[in-house]
Amino acid sequence: MKLKKLGVLLFALVMMFSLAACGSSTSLKPEGEKQQAGAGGEQKPTEGGDAGLLNGAGSSFVNPLFSKMFNEYSKEHADVKVNYQAIGSGGGIKQLTAKTVDFAASDAPMKEDEIKAAGGNVLHVPVTLGGVAIAYNLEGVKDLKLTPQNIADIYSGKIKKWNDPQIAANNKEVKLPDTDIFPVHRSDSSGTSHIFTTYLNKAAGDKWPKEKVGKSIKWDGAGTGAKGNEGVAGQVQNTPGAIGYIELAYVIQNNMSAAQIQNKEGQFVAPSLDSVTAAAKGGLANVPEDLKIELNNQPGKDSYPIVGTTWVLIPEDLKMDKAKAEKMLTMMQWVVTDGQKFASDLQYAPLPQELQDKCVEQLKKVKVDGQPVLK
Repeated sequence: MKLKKLGVLLFALVMMFSLAACGSSTSLKPEGEKQQAGAGGEQKPTEGGDAGLLNGAGSSFVNPLFSKMFNEYSKEHADVKVNYQAIGSGGGIKQLTAKTVDFAASDAPMKEDEIKAAGGNVLHVPVTLGGVAIAYNLEGVKDLKLTPQNIADIYSGKIKKWNDPQIAANNKEVKLPDTDIFPVHRSDSSGTSHIFTTYLNKAAGDKWPKEKVGKSIKWDGAGTGAKGNEGVAGQVQNTPGAIGYIELAYVIQNNMSAAQIQNKEGQFVAPSLDSVTAAAKGGLANVPEDLKIELNNQPGKDSYPIVGTTWVLIPEDLKMDKAKAEKMLTMMQWVVTDGQKFASDLQYAPLPQELQDKCVEQLKKVKVDGQPVLK
């Protein structure tokens, strides 16, 4: 009996030590899973880590596509895993500057002071083109039409009711309820906010000044904030009378209603892959050398007017082990070329061939110790 009790005691001690060892280890989740950020949304520095584990952060706009791309790439390249945190474009730029991630993604190009703070030139490589839908929660209301002036007035707090005469003027066949409008905006530093506010300034500048354009702005007390595209989508879904600007893939995946938006030609156009692609064709006519393209409010009767770009941000002078740099840049080259085949199914517009070629040339500018990584 004593020997039996001793055996049980020894087994319990072994289990305690095993659990303690497991609890002390740190593991990063693979692609397609969200890794929780530490305090302030920051990750630990990646220097000296596994050459096959790549850490990125930023845009939630691109997250559905990145999740698919990174998962598919790892199936063919088992030695490469990606931990990507969709914490917003501003958060990604912050982590890139702090050198706690290997790459960032943003739906707004970096400003000169942000590039300077990052310690050197940061290359902008477009990875996708996508629409920002204006989703709403109004039971029984279909085919809602909104002008840019309507949207600006809603987000400025000037239009407060869904049956306001300004909205009703373009929705004569729709019975609009006499209920309050609850605008939802991003609470974090967001590239989607940059796309949305840039659009309002271009299409309704008399109602939306340049001072209200950016990743983080003062909303003048209109509406409520939510973190990430998924946060805004959830808030709109759970709040009758709500309206919010959300990346199109989230709207499609969650079966949400989205308004038709009046474009530059005066046509009301619904967000879709075709209408986003139509807008992209106009915006890609003259691509600048730094690839910081602008796609909002493009001409064309079929063009959806709220369209943006997501860029991967990579320092031109990369402070990284060359083997890891090769893995990352080879993967990014795949993302902007073969990986584009996954874009359409998620309602992103694939990069046209001429832009893919420019992206590959941009990636070839990245150097480690003064030497190009890609040939």
